[in-house]
Amino acid sequence: MIKAFNIETEWVHLQYEERAAFTETYGFAGNQGAVNLEGIRFRPEGRPSDTLMVFMHPASTLQLLPVPRAMASTGAHVLCAGSRYQRNDTALIMEKVFLDLGAYIRHAKEVWGYKYVVLVGWSGGGALAVSYQAEAEQPSVTHTPAGDPVDLKGAGLIPADAIIYQAAHLSRAHLLAEAIDPSVRDETNPDDREVELDIYDPRNPHQPPYSQEYVARYRAAQLARMSRITSWAKTKLLELKDRKTGELERPFIVHRTLADPRFLDPSLDPNDRKSRWCYMGNPETVNTGPVGLARFTTLRSWLSQWSLDDSCGNGLDGAKRMRAPLLVIENSADDAVPQTHPTMLFDAAASPDKTFRIIKGATHYYAGQPELLKEATALIRGWLVDRKLLET
Repeated sequence: MIKAFNIETEWVHLQYEERAAFTETYGFAGNQGAVNLEGIRFRPEGRPSDTLMVFMHPASTLQLLPVPRAMASTGAHVLCAGSRYQRNDTALIMEKVFLDLGAYIRHAKEVWGYKYVVLVGWSGGGALAVSYQAEAEQPSVTHTPAGDPVDLKGAGLIPADAIIYQAAHLSRAHLLAEAIDPSVRDETNPDDREVELDIYDPRNPHQPPYSQEYVARYRAAQLARMSRITSWAKTKLLELKDRKTGELERPFIVHRTLADPRFLDPSLDPNDRKSRWCYMGNPETVNTGPVGLARFTTLRSWLSQWSLDDSCGNGLDGAKRMRAPLLVIENSADDAVPQTHPTMLFDAAASPDKTFRIIKGATHYYAGQPELLKEATALIRGWLVDRKLLET
């Protein structure tokens, strides 16, 4: 029986210098020659620890989620770390998120004095965790995909001592590539669509359950649209550079970005998810709504976080390079992460100590599932205790 602790909550503020050619964060977060980061640390009352569990997502804050608080209530020290882009991923540069995460880990070890840091990559934090770890173990990046200098190789990123990949997808780019609506023929006119590739159009002769041939055609069209946007972004970026003016960046809208046929056909990569539903609600509504994946972005941000060919936040590649102990957790009723992603990452992982587990029936957020949340928490705690990375 695990004792439940009362939790002390602490606001965390970190600041470090950065000189950038132009600002891509709004307000005071990073436009005065310094980056300001905010996080929340949870500590159980009267329970010291040598280990800090760090939860971080490239663009979200995680302190309101059930998993970090549940871990803290079992006696673990937990940091919910926000990047400079928290709550606004419009101009997010993934390489800079790595620097932000590195600042937290350095602070945890050198200021707070933790002996061990465990990165818990939930959802979009999974690819971030394994990609950061790969770059910390084997640093190589000196520029963003847009060619801007960002010296991860010389940043002295401190590797984490273990990685937990929980209900997580392969990368933001992979998730978008499998969800983007391939029916759009004109990026400036989303009403110009190919009916046979619009899964939400009742006139489409292809209806669930989809044939293998149709799915293959659909997936190829998705990749083709992704490639068209990437090619346009690179061309436009070169045009702006050639002008040699003060115009350095271009924001744009990506229409219709949540049309994964798996949402309508549960026989595709089956798990326990609900049909015609996703983690943000009705997928047809989200497909055109303001919170869709990559809806508002910039040339540089597209290349850094959304382009399959260019993003360094590619969890599949990162897993092949990192060697730290790795726990992969699949939620069997996940309505956000494709069923194939956790297994693909686990199979690709080069870590000599890797473990794969499934939480049967768990949804993405464990909403209304306290027993499954408790199961996941106990799994994580037991795995860390077995490796002497967490106190009993």
